Amino acid sequence: MADEASDPFQDTQAARMAEAWARVRSRLRAEVGEVEYRTWLRQMTLSGIDGEEAVVTLPSRFLRDWVRSHYGDRLRALWQAEGLGVKRVDVRTAPAVGGSAQGLADSLARCGEPSARVEAAAEEAPPPRGADLAAPLDPRFTFKTFVVGKPNEFAHACARRVAEAPASPGFNPLFLYGGVGLGKTHLMHAIAWAVREARPGCAMAYMSAETFMYRFIAALRAENTMQFKETLRSVDLLMIDDLQFLIGKDNTQEEFFHTFNALVDAGKQIVVSADKSPSDLSGLEDRLRTRLGCGMVADIHATTYELRLSILQAKAAGAGVEIPPRVIEFLAHKITSNVRELEGALNRLIAHAHLFGRPVTLESAQEVLRDILRAHDRRVTIEEIQRKVAEHYNIRLTDMSSARRSRQVARPRQVAMYLAKQLTSRSLPEIGRRFGNRDHTTVLHAVSRVAELMASDAAFAEDVELLRRMLET
Repeated sequence: MADEASDPFQDTQAARMAEAWARVRSRLRAEVGEVEYRTWLRQMTLSGIDGEEAVVTLPSRFLRDWVRSHYGDRLRALWQAEGLGVKRVDVRTAPAVGGSAQGLADSLARCGEPSARVEAAAEEAPPPRGADLAAPLDPRFTFKTFVVGKPNEFAHACARRVAEAPASPGFNPLFLYGGVGLGKTHLMHAIAWAVREARPGCAMAYMSAETFMYRFIAALRAENTMQFKETLRSVDLLMIDDLQFLIGKDNTQEEFFHTFNALVDAGKQIVVSADKSPSDLSGLEDRLRTRLGCGMVADIHATTYELRLSILQAKAAGAGVEIPPRVIEFLAHKITSNVRELEGALNRLIAHAHLFGRPVTLESAQEVLRDILRAHDRRVTIEEIQRKVAEHYNIRLTDMSSARRSRQVARPRQVAMYLAKQLTSRSLPEIGRRFGNRDHTTVLHAVSRVAELMASDAAFAEDVELLRRMLET
């Protein structure tokens, strides 16, 4: 019986799909980087094309779910860009089959297409030594855009030193710690950008502790832990963000400990960040906490009013929208939690101004940021009023209860009494006692005097209104 003749059209179509798959893999590899590709995507196989759908398989449900959630949309976009009619990508689970394009090899065998050619088309040359192994870096996070103030000046100086001279004695490892949104990640990205600019051939790896764990787990599942170890231990600069995520993950901690030792012993730089100092990270192994604390430990304190003001001024300078100084002062006073939320509030005001073409004012800021401001609302106290007013008028807090009667002290004191009457439920006698045991008639006179001045002096009224907005519940 004669052999059944192959269909030339189907043979050509299969070959075109195989070549398209090789290009898709190559582009994805270039986009995500070598470490990312080998960890999550190397074991992808194109099982076939079903109408407008490409079927991609992976050897485990873990890898399937990860690729679906993190790379599914990009796979679909790359396939659509090939112009072959593929509009969907279905990621499934199937036993591993070896070659990177072996799934098509069988379908091409009948038309005499050697599988070696398909595999060669899909396999790209490894990146040169010194290629950037880091996760994508944010171009906004550089030393140039980092606003320095007293709460972060030491951490900034340490980061600068590491960027200029990696692995300097006493600065390896560099451990940065502080609360959420205070600038740890910004400094880590800034180090990476500076090192990349000064030493283009430097191999670096930046990732969160969570990503480190997932890559390690994936390497265990794929039985290629040696490659994982070799890849990370070949870098010149390793940066791990949010190390507290490894608390309770004993196996991952052990792997990080050995990677840490290998790099430090080889004279390579390590930078780590966390929300607490090494000694306070209960749940980490003692040997790891000891090693982390043997280099330079730099904390980033909560922001001060002056630092928040500087950050907002720097951000507003390039906003393309005029942000009145009183609005910036208002935000710096009201949003004190972290820089990330502070910048988010300013971005919302800028976007609102662009979209609706309206100027930014104190009233519009209060309306647009109502939800954020409400989250920061608290019951105001007389002590808080005294502190804010003293800070605003640049007098000593003790002047609020002193016997001094000079105008530069008496007027702010009257304003504080007025605000205490407006913003608290305290009686006049009680307010008087908080201001140096003054009589209730003194408080009443202060309230009346401030009200009169506000009615006749618009600038003074605006000043008091600003203070009220900063303090109101």
